[in-house]
Amino acid sequence: ESGESGDLCMIAPEGKIILIPLLLFVLAGTGIQAYYPSEGLKWINLALAALTLFSLYFFRDPQRIPPNNNGFLSPADGKVVQIINVEDEEIGPAKQISIFLSVFNVHRQRVPLSGKVISKQYNSGKFLAAFNHKASLDNEQMVVAFETEKGKQNKIKQIAGLIARRIFNYMEPEFMVQRGERLGFIRFGSRVDIIVPADFQINVNLGDAVLGNQTIIGRF
Repeated sequence: ESGESGDLCMIAPEGKIILIPLLLFVLAGTGIQAYYPSEGLKWINLALAALTLFSLYFFRDPQRIPPNNNGFLSPADGKVVQIINVEDEEIGPAKQISIFLSVFNVHRQRVPLSGKVISKQYNSGKFLAAFNHKASLDNEQMVVAFETEKGKQNKIKQIAGLIARRIFNYMEPEFMVQRGERLGFIRFGSRVDIIVPADFQINVNLGDAVLGNQTIIGRF
């Protein structure tokens, strides 16, 4: 169950620190190659150009229109790799839905439901491969707790992966946020966990591909 995707795809500002130097290197290398032709330099330029194209693809940020309903949106693109029962300190008996993001997925995260940010916590940790379920507990992560407009609590965990080394998060306690608003960005392969109360009705299955700001994860 999803809405229509927008027709605009931007480049995430979180990628500028990587994209701008790459573009400058490609331009400089092309200029040098024009005056001093070299087979070795040619292959270096081709490799840099390929890396630049991949980075442009990786940092794409599609502007998607969320479906017009009250469903809990997927906060991220990826594949559902785990659905388990957990005990959360604040929520109590809960369910955890884990989404694995490969380097080919959009890495923007968005707010699943309108409401209020009630806490934000950074936990340092390891950099296990994000498809490893131990990553949910052991890896570096940013955890944001929300309370919906109807008083329902939920949490979103942004989890670093094997090659992810930077988590961006734009939430702060007491912020009032809107469904579909930018929550953050994780640079390169990663994992996003959703923590919801035990009575949450899940609308996805293990192995499903989900789209951030489009797929309905479930409903309170």
